[in-house]
Amino acid sequence: MRANERMTMMRRLARICSVAILASTILMAAAPPLLAQQLGPDGAPNPTASVASEQQLLQQVPRIVGHIAQPNERERVLMQPAGRLWDHFHEITLRWLGAIAILGMIAALGAAYLIMGRLRISKGRSGQKVPRFNSFERFSHWLTAVSFVVLGLTGLNITFGKILLLPVVGPEAFSSLSQAAKYVHNFVSVAFVIGLILIVALWIKDNIPRKVDIDWIRQGGGFIKTKHAPSGRFNAGEKLIFWFALGAGIAVIISGGLLMFPFYVTDIEGMQIAQVVHAVIALLFVAVIIAHIYIGTLGMEGAFEAMARGDVDLNWAKEHHDQWLAQLEREGRRVQSRQEAVN
Repeated sequence: MRANERMTMMRRLARICSVAILASTILMAAAPPLLAQQLGPDGAPNPTASVASEQQLLQQVPRIVGHIAQPNERERVLMQPAGRLWDHFHEITLRWLGAIAILGMIAALGAAYLIMGRLRISKGRSGQKVPRFNSFERFSHWLTAVSFVVLGLTGLNITFGKILLLPVVGPEAFSSLSQAAKYVHNFVSVAFVIGLILIVALWIKDNIPRKVDIDWIRQGGGFIKTKHAPSGRFNAGEKLIFWFALGAGIAVIISGGLLMFPFYVTDIEGMQIAQVVHAVIALLFVAVIIAHIYIGTLGMEGAFEAMARGDVDLNWAKEHHDQWLAQLEREGRRVQSRQEAVN
């Protein structure tokens, strides 16, 4: 019996060995393709070649949520694929957009100055001044203008600071400067809101579109010396800037408020949208205001005096705002005019 048992045992071991050898042969035959998939182009092993990539996983669900002991449900988001798109937009796309908008506007204004030069008062200065803006109107304008410049500079640091300022001042100085700029940006925004409310309340009635604005456009807006462009207190170009400033101002105020008080109203997706809206509108806003500053200073003779001193030359008023001047005469307000010697 013992001999028979031994023979049976030997047969079973032989069968097991045969199966093992056959399985090993099959695995070895399939091994080269598997090894080829796990090797990188340089021949080094690639442990992730046979598994799903991170990008494939992120495409399966809009976000990956972990179960953690965090009372705030919105802070349980561990990874968000949209954040990668936002980061690419902020670090690359936004910079290109800002550079094109701002540098493009500066280039266009430079070309206009080289081609047309400064728009002079065709009949020269009369020496007689006409009141245009009172003290409160000028205060409201400069409050809005100065706060906008500060907001623009501190905001541009967020977009361009790392590539323009950081290499110059170094990491430590840039970090301190950026932190200070953030606080200045937040606090000065209050002054901008107040200024915007004031200028809208003061000038909205004078910026309602009227028929004369169409004539102003047809006559070249005063930039064609052989044509006269009629206008009221504000011409069509100034009205466009007014309404753009109002719309853009509302957009940056709302989006900026969401950024200053994160997650009080919206979630992480809403915060990303608010940041995109705030950045894009702000860059376009800066480009438009650069054009406004150019026309009010270098581009047109006599325009800056309106906001610097509150009055303008009589001949300037006749050329650029004749209907407004006629209204002043009808109302008897020209009596406030004063004579000045022509330089």
